[in-house]
Parts: sequence; C-alpha cells; structure tokens
Amino acid sequence: MYHIPNDSEIGFPNPRYVEANYPAAIGGDLSADRLLFAYSLGYFPWFNPDEPPLWWCPDPRMVLYPKDLKVAKSMRSAFNKSKFRVTFDTAFRDVMEGCRTTKDRGSDGENSWITPSFIEAYVELHNMGLCHSVEVWQDETLVGGLYGLSLGKIFFGESMFARVPNASKFGFICLVKLLERMDFLLIDCQQETNHLRSLGAQPISRDTFLDTLNANPFELTMTGSWVELSAHITKDIYK
Repeated sequence: MYHIPNDSEIGFPNPRYVEANYPAAIGGDLSADRLLFAYSLGYFPWFNPDEPPLWWCPDPRMVLYPKDLKVAKSMRSAFNKSKFRVTFDTAFRDVMEGCRTTKDRGSDGENSWITPSFIEAYVELHNMGLCHSVEVWQDETLVGGLYGLSLGKIFFGESMFARVPNASKFGFICLVKLLERMDFLLIDCQQETNHLRSLGAQPISRDTFLDTLNANPFELTMTGSWVELSAHITKDIYK
C-alpha cells in the first residue's frame, strides 16, 4: 500500500498495478484537488471514521451503461402514478446527511465514512459545480436521494439512501435516463450490490474501466448547477 507522505503530496500509484481488492493508498487529505485527481485516475475514498483516508480502485469495477438500465414493472407503476417528485441540486447537504445516517451506519452516522469533514469536502466540489445530488420527495418531505461527481461523460456515484421503499431507485432511474439523453458513457457504481445489479449494473475489468477514463478528459464537463434538469423529469422518463 502506498503511504501518502503529507497533505501536499497529491500523487497516487498507477491504478493498473495496485492490488485488486485492497486499498491502494492511505493518507492525505480530502482537498478538492486531491479528490478530482483521484477520481480522474479511477480512485475513490472509503474508510472508517477516525482513520486516515483509504483510496481504492477495485477489480472488477461495478458500472452501469445507461442503455442497460433495468426498470421493474413495479417502478413503472410508480412513475405512472407520479409517486415521487424528483429534483437536482436543491438539497445537496441534506442528501449527504441522509446517506450518512442510514440504518446500517447508525442514526447519527457513527459507523459511516461520510463524516462531517467528508461532507464539507464534497460540498466544496458541489459549490464548484462538479458534485451533484438527486432529491426524491413525497410532498415536501425528502424521502430519498443520491449524490456523486460528474466529470466529462462519466458520473461517479457515491452513495444513496431511502426512507421509504423504492425512493432511491426512483431517483436513480431518473438520473440514469437523463444522463443517457446527454450521451454519458457510464455511471461508476464502484462495488457490486444486489440493489445495483437489479438496476442493470454489471462488473467490468479494471482495465476496461480505466480505458474509458483515459478517453474521458476529452469530453466536456457539465459544470454548474443541475437544478434545471428537474424540469425534464416526467412520468414517462423510463421509456
């Protein structure tokens, strides 16, 4: 494992040659420069509270190609009935707090890597117009959502939460369908879960993932707020 010597050292090892299912690097801070460089190389931070950051680039890598999205019949019914309302970038910090305090992470987030300092780091990226949230509402209550980083034509998904059944799925489907319309290459889901596989995500080799990353810097990044995307959410978005 590569030990980042201090916060001024931004470098990472070549991701093609690090251990597949172990952290590739440890240490450093969560500065905007470090986070952006890490994601551009294929790394993401994931670590226990009160420990230094661990940086991962697993093999295989779980991704979703937008065209492969699976929408279950039950979810189509939810869209037809307009069960939820979806917005973008209207409650970024609240979405991160929702992800921090899911049941498996403790009601106050004591078991989550999404610490207060972690939230501040991604809020900075959000203020730079690079990190975005999807909010799912019932009336005026936030019941689910997700957030991630958008660089070029890749969306790097970070975390999602739901306080009522299917809320996070509803928001995720809206996001994927809109990204498809904007010709995004893929959504990085990082690691495999049954939840993501049910939505059409699949594991690919790290080399294949990194090959896509290598082409991504030539794509234009949509900087700024995505609030206006909310207007494109309709009940037939999944079609």
